[in-house]
Amino acid sequence: MSRYPTNLTDKQWQVIKNIVETKKRKRKHPLREMINAMMYITKTGCQWRMLPQEFGPWQTVYFYFRKWKLEGIFEELMHYLRESVRKAFGKPVTPSVGLIDSRSVRTSHHIDSSEYGIDGGKKVKGRKEHIIVDTLGLPMATKVHAANIHDSVGAIEPIKQLRYIFPRLKKIIADGGYRGKLADTVKDLGWELSVVLRPDESSKKFQVLPLRWIVERTFSWIENYRRMTTDYEYKTKSAEAMLQITCCQIMLKKLIQ
Repeated sequence: MSRYPTNLTDKQWQVIKNIVETKKRKRKHPLREMINAMMYITKTGCQWRMLPQEFGPWQTVYFYFRKWKLEGIFEELMHYLRESVRKAFGKPVTPSVGLIDSRSVRTSHHIDSSEYGIDGGKKVKGRKEHIIVDTLGLPMATKVHAANIHDSVGAIEPIKQLRYIFPRLKKIIADGGYRGKLADTVKDLGWELSVVLRPDESSKKFQVLPLRWIVERTFSWIENYRRMTTDYEYKTKSAEAMLQITCCQIMLKKLIQ
């Protein structure tokens, strides 16, 4: 097997293998190589059919991608790695503060037209990715939807994902795009929505805001992965899975080099 920079190290595989490899049996293509192939795709941005043959048939890799996507394995792995990184940094397992933001991403023409729109503010035709992170910039929830859905509406589902998972959560910090009825939704869940505004909203110049820069930094980490610069997935669920895999790669690097 060729050694690619995106491949899991032995220590990294030991961290995640119990979540991925739930059934011990002989396999023609090891599950470790399936994960390596998916991480190769997110980092390089290549097509499924263009995967190097060393990983095994691309159809087999895609079979596991779809299987784990439907079973929620990528989301489970994301939560597990976030907890592991927080422990390594001496933080409580669950955060008390979350930061939410979104970015609009252009899509290819091979997508479901019902999951596509135009972000009038950012002038982007495609989809919008919502993430909620902790104060270390580690993902707590992800959601992908059409870009024409307003932030305050699109944020409802990822915020509701936080229920029953984060018992210490008290506050969610957001920018001015989340003002309005969303605060009532957050309050009903038992938390506070804190909207941080720019000192001069009329200025288009970049301004560093307290804590708000953390979620922006997470987006910059994500944009280092070529598959994430454009949304090529037909369905938003597949786009969410790709985003979760990318987040897992980021956290694995923070946990073990």
